[in-house]
Amino acid sequence: MKIAVLGGGSWATALVKLLTENLDEVHWYMRSVYALEHIKREGHNPNYLSSVSLNTALLHLTNDINEAVAKADVLLFVIPSAFLEKELENLTVSLNGKLLFSAIKGIVPESGLIVGEHFHYKYDIPYENIGVITGPCHAEEVAMERLSYLTVACSDENKASLLAEHLKSPFIKVKISDDIIGTEYAAMLKNIYAIAAGIAHGLGYGDNFQSVLMSNAIREMKRFIDRVHKMKRNINNSAYLGDLLVTGYSTFSRNRMFGNMIGKGYTVKSAMMEMTMVAEGYYAAKSAYLLMDKVNKKTKIPIITAVHGILYQGKDPKKTFEKLTEKLD
Repeated sequence: MKIAVLGGGSWATALVKLLTENLDEVHWYMRSVYALEHIKREGHNPNYLSSVSLNTALLHLTNDINEAVAKADVLLFVIPSAFLEKELENLTVSLNGKLLFSAIKGIVPESGLIVGEHFHYKYDIPYENIGVITGPCHAEEVAMERLSYLTVACSDENKASLLAEHLKSPFIKVKISDDIIGTEYAAMLKNIYAIAAGIAHGLGYGDNFQSVLMSNAIREMKRFIDRVHKMKRNINNSAYLGDLLVTGYSTFSRNRMFGNMIGKGYTVKSAMMEMTMVAEGYYAAKSAYLLMDKVNKKTKIPIITAVHGILYQGKDPKKTFEKLTEKLD
């Protein structure tokens, strides 16, 4: 089985690190020729997780997405959702017959869909050939080889198990799931809640409030996911609650960092300019709000509504959170 990792960021680097410990070759596509040449010479990604040593003898590096796709059976997409469709416009090689896994935590702006649904509806990829790689896990802790857990989801559990075996290591445990839609929506929603946690911190709310916010967030997440994809799932499992907690509380969370800046008085534009990585929750807040407005306006999503109002409607963070506190329990 030949695997290609598509993307050049932190998670792409972490996945390449794990895969090269279990495979004889890994294809890696990224746009930056500078980064590719640096990796070939120095064995490190100069832009992300630069402390990670990469086994270049096992890497086939390219800035041609068609070359990477053509040579692989399994494609791991780690391109930020805001830029995914633009990258795919350059694709001339067919995705049919390939097994696609997304490690992207967001919604594709052009379609308003999570990545798995986008591939299914726009590119006619059957769901049994689509999967999700999710946490709870930060790429930075993978780089430090701290014990971490991943979840690989696919409607075909044999395919999920196959990829899971290639991601395991002494410090990585991998579980499988058949809830491809639910786990991907959870991965998208937790970024919105992490922005909320960051805003609260920036405004001066303490740990007591943060615990209430996260408690309400997991229940709001369940209402949202059940509305868009009803099936039997335990929302307290690591892929849902665990991923929410690590993203909402961790200092590694760029979405929490983004929200913290908003809470401290940054404008949305200035906060985005300060970020060195994409805060997926910014785009997700708009898509999630509009989706629930379309699907069922009666579904209670006060946290998403508050974040959307601050980011897209220019509402004052302090006043918005004062009103939000009255809606939480």
